[in-house]
Amino acid sequence: MSSETAIPALATRIADLVRSMILEVRPRLVNAALTGERKEHENLRHGDNFLSDFDLWMHERYKEALVQLIPSFVYASEEADPEVIGPDADPDLCILVDPLDTSELAVRGLYGYTHIMVYSRALARPIISVIGDIFHHIQLYIGARDESGDDRAYMITADSVEYVLCRPSQRPLTQALVTNYLMRPSERFMPLARQEKFLGALGASEGGSKKKDGRIGVDFGSVSLCHVAAGLTDATVEFAKGFAIWDLSPGHYILHAAGGTVIDLQGKPIPLDYRLDSLADIAAAMNPRQKFIAAGNPSLADEILKTLST
Repeated sequence: MSSETAIPALATRIADLVRSMILEVRPRLVNAALTGERKEHENLRHGDNFLSDFDLWMHERYKEALVQLIPSFVYASEEADPEVIGPDADPDLCILVDPLDTSELAVRGLYGYTHIMVYSRALARPIISVIGDIFHHIQLYIGARDESGDDRAYMITADSVEYVLCRPSQRPLTQALVTNYLMRPSERFMPLARQEKFLGALGASEGGSKKKDGRIGVDFGSVSLCHVAAGLTDATVEFAKGFAIWDLSPGHYILHAAGGTVIDLQGKPIPLDYRLDSLADIAAAMNPRQKFIAAGNPSLADEILKTLST
């Protein structure tokens, strides 16, 4: 990234690491897509999730590379149990990693993402989040706590153009593009299709006009909240199964830093404190799933909540 960046130094170094990982893994994924050699493994930790050589390789590669940036930390990857890395037996920082998100599509050369979040246990909140988009020109989404204690959000393209994210969507539901991870037919798509009140409100015309601007779209994991943070979409919802911590929390922090809204299905804001107090707490946090509404503004989140059958 440019030396003129306003992004804090450690966040810049982690973003550079994510970018280097993208450059390393992308040609391997393209080759897998073209040859059909997807190198799938049985996933013993998460039986219904796709797991490949590429997930496992990135898991190890991140662990090795992060030691060069942060001497001691708890490494909490989707692909293994949490472990303490470095000489400190009880380090403050917990680094949450999803090495390769949407990997079943990444090995087809379609979509692929990689997440890192740095969480301070002393502050009980994230301080850095970086989400990399492997195949698209908009390549990095970053959230970082600056020296003044303020959270800032950024977007960086593959040609290193940097944008500050501070103006998420202010649109109402009838004009919104709302996304959902609707890929799994029975677990995700059918529950969405049964949300008649929500879909009816999204597809309604406004003010007597015949034009209907609301749209439903598909999106994936943490990057879906980043798209809301950038104003590329207006909201994303998850009401069927819930997101695991590595799918929600990195994007949650970036959307928070951009000024967006994330609430649960009771309408309460989801806190940034993920209660990662001990190694046992960190291991336990890998299991639950969170249902949520993430939107560019509180009014849109409330509109969506009122139309959902939960």
